[in-house]
Amino acid sequence: MQGKDKTPYVNVDYFEDLTGDIEESPEQELQEVGSRMRQLRRDKGLSLQELSRLAGIDTKTLSRIEEGELQPQLGTVLKLSKSLEGDLGTLISGQGDKPYAITRKSERKRVIRSNRAESKQAQDAYKSLAPEVQGRHMEPLMVRLRPDPEEEPSVHQGEEFIFVLEGTVLLKMGQERFELEPGDSAYYQSSQPHHVAAANDSATILAVIYEAKREA
Repeated sequence: MQGKDKTPYVNVDYFEDLTGDIEESPEQELQEVGSRMRQLRRDKGLSLQELSRLAGIDTKTLSRIEEGELQPQLGTVLKLSKSLEGDLGTLISGQGDKPYAITRKSERKRVIRSNRAESKQAQDAYKSLAPEVQGRHMEPLMVRLRPDPEEEPSVHQGEEFIFVLEGTVLLKMGQERFELEPGDSAYYQSSQPHHVAAANDSATILAVIYEAKREA
């Protein structure tokens, strides 16, 4: 007599189907952060030098971002959002105009493909899951992570939740290090120094970033 089928509770094939291949998004779907950054900066009447002082980012890097020569890391986008006093969602994926969003797997918008300052080689890739929602304070993203040996920590206001879909993720919180596998998750205050990257070749996560409301 054969025993019962011992199907694992966490079905890896399910996560594989959920994520798809995030790298296969057509290049024309990429919505550039630089053009939105330039528009927000001009709307605020700020020069590159003034934005550099507010964000703590040198003017050469800011200029390269605006010209589309450099795709910023998410931590840089968060700094720019705060400095420009604009909604994080607007800077990442544009201004929405609906009270809700239904996003099909084939309709995810690739919004950021970050790369390091000294190279145009793509590192992490981000897909927005709710760009249509107006005035949102959370930004849900599907993120394909790459290894990052520099491990530069990110610190900003708000909260973050990540859920590992594929691969192994290295999460560094202060001096502590954690390896997260598919099905693992983490929730943390973004004001704590943190760093998230793939432990090996690549990993995919669902990331939800909550932007703290600004005081009036």
